[in-house]
Amino acid sequence: MYKHILIPIDGSALANSGLEQGLGLARALGASVTVLTVYSPFQTISMETVQLEGVRTEYERHARDLAQSYLSEAAARAKAAGVACATEMRESSNPYQAIIDLAVTQGCDLIAMSSRGHGAMAAMLLGSQTQKVLAHSTLPVMVYR
Repeated sequence: MYKHILIPIDGSALANSGLEQGLGLARALGASVTVLTVYSPFQTISMETVQLEGVRTEYERHARDLAQSYLSEAAARAKAAGVACATEMRESSNPYQAIIDLAVTQGCDLIAMSSRGHGAMAAMLLGSQTQKVLAHSTLPVMVYR
């Protein structure tokens, strides 16, 4: 069945619940997991980027540190569950594409992720990353709510 599962997380309670469910599935199947977190690049509307260089550097350091904390916690949970786990961090303004790209390059055969379960109108307006993964992935996607 599935041997390598990608589990994207964002540090939210819902993503942590999805992580637990994904780890449970991996343990039951004897699969390994890769846990991914994607952070957004620094963006500004100012034309004077020299003035913002310190802000950019601080933002990037904070974003990487926060992402690493999510991944460290996920790796500890995987270890406690007896599941082989690798972790990955990516910077991208299109998280859904980073998720799909990593799943393909790492040879994952399933993406297991959580969804906030927005109603149809909210999902149309907000454009969930989970929906975008579902729409663009050629791999199977399991969605936890």
